[in-house]
Amino acid sequence: MIRILTDSAADLTCADAALPGVTVVPLQVNFANGDTALDGVDITGDEYYARLKTEDKLPRTSQPSPDQFIEIFEDARAAGDEVVAVLLSSTLSGTWQCARLAAETCEFEDLYLVDSRTGSQGEAILVREAVRLRDEEGRSAAEIAAALEELKGRIRILGVIDSLKHLHKGGRLPAAVALVGGALGIKPVLSVVDGEIKLADTARGRPGALVAMFKQIDKLGGIDPAYGYVLLYSDDKRTVAPVHRYLHENRRLTGGRTAQLGAVIGTHIGPGCAALVFVVPPAEKAPEAPAETAPEEA
Repeated sequence: MIRILTDSAADLTCADAALPGVTVVPLQVNFANGDTALDGVDITGDEYYARLKTEDKLPRTSQPSPDQFIEIFEDARAAGDEVVAVLLSSTLSGTWQCARLAAETCEFEDLYLVDSRTGSQGEAILVREAVRLRDEEGRSAAEIAAALEELKGRIRILGVIDSLKHLHKGGRLPAAVALVGGALGIKPVLSVVDGEIKLADTARGRPGALVAMFKQIDKLGGIDPAYGYVLLYSDDKRTVAPVHRYLHENRRLTGGRTAQLGAVIGTHIGPGCAALVFVVPPAEKAPEAPAETAPEEA
């Protein structure tokens, strides 16, 4: 059997996490008062964002220990199984390094580690593709890992957030960038490509920021309809309504999913996030850009 392993930063839906052979290793959130919670186990997304609004200090997140991975790897080896592990970008977390250390420690050879170079539903896209390749195409673990290595380079995340303060406090953005995106009334547009979080654009007000985000879609390569798309929100599902409307009415895209940003990445993004996760087509098949229209507030 081929097991598909991932971490809780993938923000899998309950349906995805329940797929046969899928295992999720939780990361941990640590609050200033000493409370700890396993992401997706001890606290839901809604519970987390409600508490985040009351915290004076930004919670800290921590990756699983090598011992947690060793236990999983040794169990798989004892069962004669192979493992394809799709993990949070090594540029954003030490999770991938911990898994690699665990693999070296227990000398588990039937293991393929995939540094997703993304997070949240970007990871989830890779997990779903791994399951599809295993169950529908009968691919080997080595073939699945090779296909994911190709696909991960085509995954893009674009998002509008209320503030860059959480990313700055968490050390994910330098102060100079946070200052540019923190001017009064200015909403930042972020992109995540190949594991790097960047300030892609800024605009005054959320409607303007959404238009700026829509323009970034084609700058980043366009959307491959074969993989659909994911609408990603943090504390308020209504924030993604204008994004859904734009994709449906302007781009005639269907097959979208909606998911909540979990506690781990949500710690660094904060409330008010409306994001789009998608896969770009091969360069020779990139679509032409449609006309842009200003969205209405959700």
